[in-house]
Amino acid sequence: MSLNIFIEISVIIVFATIIASVMRILKQPLIIGYIITGILISIFFFNLIESKEILSVFSQIGVAFLLFIVGLNLNPKVIKEVGKVSLITGIGQVIFTSIIGFAIAKLFGFNLITAIYIAIALTFSSTIIIMKLLSDKGDLDKLYGKISIGFLLVQDLIAVLILVIISSFSQNNEGLISVLFILLKGIFIVILLALISMYVLPRLGFFFAKSQELLFLFSIAWGLGLATLFYIIGLSLEIGALVAGVTLSLSPYNYEISSKMRSLRDFFIILFFILLGSQLVFRDVHTFLIPIIVFSLFILIGNPLIVMIIIGILGYSKKVGLQSGFTVAQISEFSLILIALGVSLNHISNEILSMITVIGLVTIMGSTYLVLHADNVYGHLEKYLSVFERKIVKKEKKLKKYDLILLGYNRIGYDFANSFKKLNKNFLIVDYDPEVIKSLVKEGIDCKYGDAEDVEFLQQLNLRNLKMAVSTIPAINTNLLMINTIRKVNKKAIILCVSHHIDEAYTLYAKGASYVIMPHFLGGKYASMMIDKYKFNISKFKNEKIKHLIHLKKRKELGHDHPVIEKNK
Repeated sequence: MSLNIFIEISVIIVFATIIASVMRILKQPLIIGYIITGILISIFFFNLIESKEILSVFSQIGVAFLLFIVGLNLNPKVIKEVGKVSLITGIGQVIFTSIIGFAIAKLFGFNLITAIYIAIALTFSSTIIIMKLLSDKGDLDKLYGKISIGFLLVQDLIAVLILVIISSFSQNNEGLISVLFILLKGIFIVILLALISMYVLPRLGFFFAKSQELLFLFSIAWGLGLATLFYIIGLSLEIGALVAGVTLSLSPYNYEISSKMRSLRDFFIILFFILLGSQLVFRDVHTFLIPIIVFSLFILIGNPLIVMIIIGILGYSKKVGLQSGFTVAQISEFSLILIALGVSLNHISNEILSMITVIGLVTIMGSTYLVLHADNVYGHLEKYLSVFERKIVKKEKKLKKYDLILLGYNRIGYDFANSFKKLNKNFLIVDYDPEVIKSLVKEGIDCKYGDAEDVEFLQQLNLRNLKMAVSTIPAINTNLLMINTIRKVNKKAIILCVSHHIDEAYTLYAKGASYVIMPHFLGGKYASMMIDKYKFNISKFKNEKIKHLIHLKKRKELGHDHPVIEKNK
C-alpha cells in the first residue's frame, strides 16, 4: 500500500513538473499550471488520484506552513499599522459583495436559499492563493500586501463562523450553542500564547538557536503543534498556524525560521493547488453559461471596485487601493466548501456546485494575472483612478534600508562594526550565534540571526540598495553564494570577504569580490608598515604596544580568541 502511494505521488509530481515547465515556457504563472495538473489527473481525465486522503493531509501541511510563515511577518507593529483598515475593509467587502451578489442571483431567477448561498460564496477570496502570489512577488512587506493579508484573514474568520453555523443545521442546532464556547476557548488560548511568547519563547528560542538543525525542528513542531491544538478546540488549522507564526514574529530568529520553512512550504503547497484542481466539478456547465460570465465579471471587476472605494475612503492612495482590490478578484476554496456543504444538506442542487466551480477557475486564473501585473495595469489606469483617492493620503512607511551588512561578528567582525559606527550609516549585523545576537540586542545594534549559506535568508536582506557587504566567514562556498546573490540585484556594492588561501582569493575576485581579506598576510604587511613608518623609534612601538594591549583586553572580555589553522597533512 505504501509503495502504491509513493508511486502515485511520484507520478503526480512528474506530471506537475511537465505542466509547470510548459507554463514557464509560455511565461504563465506556475499556480495555474498546478491547478491544470489537478484537473488533468482528476476523474474527468486521467484519473490518477486514488489516495486523496494522503494528498489532502499533505496539502493541509502546505497551508499550515504558508500561514506560519505569514504569521512570522505579522508582529504587533504590523497589526497596529494595518489592523483597523484590514478589519473595516474585510467586513465592508463581505457585506457589499454579498448584497450585490444576492441581487444578481435573484435577477437570474434563483430561489431565496440558492441566492443566499451564491451571494456568500462570491464573498470570500482565496487567502492561500494571494499569499503565495504576494510571496512570489516579494510584496508581503509592502503596505498593500499587509492590508490585503489582514482583510483576507478577516474574511477567513467570517467564513469559518458561517461554515460552523451552516453545519449546525445538520446537528439540530446544537452547533450554534457551541460556537460561542469555541470562540471563548480560542480567546483564552490566544491570551495564554501571548504570555508564552513574551516570557517563555525568548528563552526557548535562545536554547534551540544554538543548533540550526534543532531550531528547524522546533519551528516545525511549534507551527504544526499549535495548528493541531486550534483544530482540537474547534477552530481551524489555518488560524492555529498563523497564531504560531505571530508568537515568534518578535523573535530575533524569525528571519532564519522563515527561510528554513520556505522549501517545505513550496513543496506541500503545490500539492494543495493540485488537489484543488482535482476537486473542481464540471457538470451541466452550459446551462449556466450567462450567470457564470456575469458572476465572473462581478468578481474580477466589482470586487476590486468595492475594495478600492473602502480603502480610498479610509485615506489610502489609489495605487494601494488598486493593488489591494486585485487580491479579492477571485473566489476561495471556502466558497467551494460552502456550496458542497449546501448540496450535502439538500439546500441547493449539484448544478450550483458546478457553476461556482467554473466561476472559481475563471476568477482564480484572472486574478493571478491581475495581481502579478498590478504595476503595469496601474500605469495604464492611473489617470482614471483619482476618483478613488482623497486629497490627503496616508503614506506607506518605508522599510529600513541598510547601507552596510556585516556577516559574522566575532573576531575581525568586531573591528568592522566599530568602523561602521564611525561612518554614521545604517548597518546590519548577521550572525548564527545566539549569544552574539543576544549581546547585540542589548547594545541596541540592528542584527538578525541567520545562516549566510541560506540563499532564501540572504534574499530577505534588501540587497538592492546595499553599499557595502563584509563577510568574515572564511568558507569559500559561503562567500561565493553571498557574492552571487548580491551581484544579481546590485552591481555597484562593495563586497569584502575573508580567505586563508591564495587560489580561493583568485576565485573570489573573479566572481565579483571587491577585496579579499587574507588575515595572515595582512598581519605581516601591517607590521612591516610600522617598521617603514617608525624605523628605530622605540617610543612609537611602545605606544602601539599599549594600544594593542587595550585592544586585546577588550577582545578577551568579549570572549574572542585567535583561530587556530591546522597545517595540511
